[in-house]
Amino acid sequence: MKPNIIYIVSDDLGYADLGCYGGREAQFGPVSPHIDQLAAEGVKFTQGYANSPVCSPTRFALMTMRYQYHVRAGLEEPISSRSKGSTTLGLPPELPTLPRLLGEAGYNTALIGKWHLGYPPSFGPLRSGYDEFFGIMAGGVDYFTHCSSTGDHDLYIDEEEHKEVGYLTDVLSNRAVDYIERMAPDAKAGKPFFLSLHYTAPHWPWETRDDAHVAPEIAKNLFHLDGGNVDSYRKMIHHMDEGIGWIMSALRTQGLDQNTLVVFTSDNGGERFSDNWPLVGGKMDLTEGGIRVPWIARWPAVIPANTVSTQHCMTMDWSATMLYLGDGKPHPAYPLDGISLEQVLKNPSDTFERPLYWRMNHRSQRALRMGDWKYLKVDDAEYLFNLKADERERSNQGKREPGRLAQMRAHWLEWNTSIPTIPEDAMVSLGYSYKDMPQR
Repeated sequence: MKPNIIYIVSDDLGYADLGCYGGREAQFGPVSPHIDQLAAEGVKFTQGYANSPVCSPTRFALMTMRYQYHVRAGLEEPISSRSKGSTTLGLPPELPTLPRLLGEAGYNTALIGKWHLGYPPSFGPLRSGYDEFFGIMAGGVDYFTHCSSTGDHDLYIDEEEHKEVGYLTDVLSNRAVDYIERMAPDAKAGKPFFLSLHYTAPHWPWETRDDAHVAPEIAKNLFHLDGGNVDSYRKMIHHMDEGIGWIMSALRTQGLDQNTLVVFTSDNGGERFSDNWPLVGGKMDLTEGGIRVPWIARWPAVIPANTVSTQHCMTMDWSATMLYLGDGKPHPAYPLDGISLEQVLKNPSDTFERPLYWRMNHRSQRALRMGDWKYLKVDDAEYLFNLKADERERSNQGKREPGRLAQMRAHWLEWNTSIPTIPEDAMVSLGYSYKDMPQR
């Protein structure tokens, strides 16, 4: 029997923000007890990555199960407000996607939460395979007004603007519970569902449930550069965690929790207030803190509980895994770059060699993870790290092992010939710089 699938993606979550990844308790207690419970009842990956250290490129890879560089808009870092009205900056509807191929395999499909892959009428979730959409089109919105950085209201049901009072994280969680309850009869009758639940938490602006008064102050600058702190950031994660608890309760109530694959991750590494320990860097960086993220999977019918995997993997691998588990068929004209992790889910101690490649326009960054080793280039400097011995990327082995450095550089250069070059009009949108806060 094919599983129901819930693909939960947080936004800008750091590698060590969760208790199960070593995160410290907040003043109010454990930050992520429900997510930690997912790990206790399933498998936790310690060497899992995002396809990019910034949001929309990772989402292109999630949807297409291919390196994001194959899509013109996937070369934006990230898609910005200029994408509204664009006919090129989005996910082309003609491309096969995970929800479309699962739909063809008999799934009900829905996206609840953040899309950030272009605006209608040229792009949108319904145009790329989802049966239903409730959420935001932009990269970020205020949690209370649901307005984007341009001031436009940005909450939709399908492609119709929708006004609703509420803290966005809770609104999304409640919608997910509603979807599970509505889909339960079909799921029990043999027609499973695929739910993408893409939270904006804990992405800026730094607003908890108690911070509605902040919304008017930051309406014209959602980057919230003069606000937030570690405590409010942790509360934002906790609000998301509570919603995930509601969702798991709904699955149990409907008798669906045993044969539902629930996967939790982040679209990239952490930002200002996140904890990436022991990793260095964060969002926009190809150092480990920008790309290594939590990956947790729970599926009691298949995955042994309380297990840990050291398998190397990235976002598009998880999407490919979901496709194969749902008996979906890749489109022959668009061969997948993602590789199925099914064997690892069944036996987390089973691993296989998986080279992982990245490229960023920002600071001309390159990275390749191959076994224990990582090749990294930032601006004009090249590095070689043994991540098994030095996760913090402080001990550059390039001069000690020039042959290995040259070999890994050659591998990266060969891979780079297989993807499109970065066009001159591709944008890097940082939002803030060292003038706003000291560098790491």
